[in-house]
Amino acid sequence: MKIIKTLSILLIALFCIAFYPIDGYNITGIKRLKRLEKTLDSTITEYYLKKGSFKKHDEVNLWLCEETVSTDSLMVVDKEFQKEMMSLFPSKQGYGITVMDITNPEKTRYAEMNENRGFQPGSVGKIAVATAFFNELRQLCPEDWHVRQRLLRNKIVKSGNWGLYDHHTIPVVDLEKDKYVKRTVVYEDEFSLYEWLDHMLSVSNNGAASIVWREALLMNIFGDEYFNLTQEQADEYFETADRRLLTDRAIQLVNQPLRDLGIGHDEWRLGSFFTNGPDRYVSSKGGSIGTPKGLMKYLLQLEQGCVIDEESSLEIKRLLYMTDRRIRYAYSPRLNNAAVYFKSGSLYSCDKSKDTPCGKYRGNRYNYMNSVIIVEHPDGTNYIVCLMSNVLSKNSAGAHMYLASKIDQAIHKRNTQNNATTIQEENPDVGEG
Repeated sequence: MKIIKTLSILLIALFCIAFYPIDGYNITGIKRLKRLEKTLDSTITEYYLKKGSFKKHDEVNLWLCEETVSTDSLMVVDKEFQKEMMSLFPSKQGYGITVMDITNPEKTRYAEMNENRGFQPGSVGKIAVATAFFNELRQLCPEDWHVRQRLLRNKIVKSGNWGLYDHHTIPVVDLEKDKYVKRTVVYEDEFSLYEWLDHMLSVSNNGAASIVWREALLMNIFGDEYFNLTQEQADEYFETADRRLLTDRAIQLVNQPLRDLGIGHDEWRLGSFFTNGPDRYVSSKGGSIGTPKGLMKYLLQLEQGCVIDEESSLEIKRLLYMTDRRIRYAYSPRLNNAAVYFKSGSLYSCDKSKDTPCGKYRGNRYNYMNSVIIVEHPDGTNYIVCLMSNVLSKNSAGAHMYLASKIDQAIHKRNTQNNATTIQEENPDVGEG
C-alpha cells in the first residue's frame, strides 16, 4: 500500500511538470532571471535568496491535478487539524484564515477561521489580474501554448500613463552593459509581456499590474488583431473609447474568470486599477474584496490545473515562485529551505487624533495585511495558507511572520507523528525488543 501511494505521488509530479524559475531566461526572456542565473555558478551572490529559491524548471509542479475533485469536497474541516490551527491564534478578532495540508494528496486536511470575512485584498488582487490576462491569452490561442508563449516573450509594450504612479521599484537589467538598477516605472518604459507580468508579481509593482490589465483588455477588444496591434493604435483607441463601456468591460473581464471557478462576488472581486494613470480612461466600480475561503478555492484549483487550463495554471504558479527578496509571511526562517509561491498585500492608515500607536503596517484606522502562500518543503511537507488580517496598531508584517513559523511547526509536527504511526502499522515489530 505504501509503495502504491509513493508511486501515485510520483506520477502526479511527472504528469504535471512545469518549467521556469531562475533558469527560465531562455524560455521567458525575463532579464532579471538571466542576471540571477549567475548565482547558480557563483559568479555573483544575492544574499537575500534562500535555499528554497533555487528550484529549476523541471522541479515545479502541480500537486492535485491527477484527480480534480470539487473544492467543496476538499474544504471539509478536519476537527483535529482545526483545533491545532486555532490554538495558534491569541484571538479570533481581526483574523481570517484557511489552511490546507496537501502533503498526502489522497488525504488532505483542512482548517478555517472567519473564512467568509471580507478584507481589502490589496496586492493579492494582482493574482486576479494575472488570471484575467491568461484567460484572454487562451482566447487568442486556445490550441497552442507555444504560440501564447512566443507572444509573451516577443510583444513589447510601453507603460505610458497606465504605469504611473507607484513607489514600488522594478529591476531594470541591461544585459549588454551588464548594468542593474532598481527604480520606479516611468512613462517611456518598454518591456515584454512576460517582464511586465514578472514586475507585477515578483516585486508587486502597481504600475505593472495596471499595464497587464490593460493588455488583457486590449486582447479582449481587438481579438486576433492584438498580435500586430501597435502602441499608437492602442493609445488612439483609449483616447476615444466610451468611458462607461470601457469600465464595464474591464471589470467584467477581470472578475469573470473567478466566477468561472465558482468563487462568488462576495468571496473575491477586483474593482479598480492599481495606479492613478488609468483614471483618465476607466473608472472604479464595485469595490474590491477578498476572503480566505475565496482565495483558498483559487489556490486549490491552481494546484488542480483548473485555472484557465493546465498550462496557464502552471505558468501562474511559476510566476508566483519567489526568486526575489522574501517578505512578511514568507520571511519566516522556518521557510528558508522551502519553495514558496507567494503573494501578499497590505493597506494601512493612521488617524493622528487617536492615542493608539500607528506606523508602517501598524495602522490604527485600518491595518490590512494579506498573505497567500503555497509551501513545499524538501521533506515532502506541502500546504496552502490564506491568511488575512486587520488588527489595529499591531505590526502586521511581524505578526504574519510569527504565525507562519507556528503554522509550519504545527504541520510538520503532525506529519512527523503520522509518518511514525504509518511505519509502526506497516512494520509492527519496529520498536519492540
